[in-house]
Amino acid sequence: MPEDHIRYDILAQAALRGVVRTVLADVAKRGLPGEHHFKITFVTAAPGVQLSERMRAQYPQTMTIILQHQFWDLTVRDESFDVGLSFGGIPERLTVPFEAVTAFFDPAVQFGFQFETAETATSDAADAATKAPEKSTKPASRRAAEPKQGDALPAPEAKEEAPNAGGGEVVSIDRFRKK
Repeated sequence: MPEDHIRYDILAQAALRGVVRTVLADVAKRGLPGEHHFKITFVTAAPGVQLSERMRAQYPQTMTIILQHQFWDLTVRDESFDVGLSFGGIPERLTVPFEAVTAFFDPAVQFGFQFETAETATSDAADAATKAPEKSTKPASRRAAEPKQGDALPAPEAKEEAPNAGGGEVVSIDRFRKK
């Protein structure tokens, strides 16, 4: 198979992160339309993530936030977003670079993306080098458990699932990348 010098996988992920940026920027200007709301999972140790030491101790690896009823001062920049949320009744301000986001999901319309971070790409490459290739069945989007408003959740673990017997199959973008 020819080598991918263009790196379509990276371009596609950047474009999808641009969708998240555009959606959040629109919500920052106009508010949430209809029943839309967002579950955003990110790597808390990623460069540029800013959150209190209390939250970092509680969520040392990943964290899922929900932007629905109780958030404020959403500010979107080219590379990151800031948002105010309340955790256990304590207001917090978070800064999340788009590169740290690993999942974005809108439960109102069952639409979302799952992203690969530099950390995941490194571990995936190491895994691929040590074992035989296998079929990826990771979902492209996933649901988080329903929390109380403003609560943060640890990111749900990706589960290996059997291919959909009904015909179609949701696959990760990684499946098409040469490893």
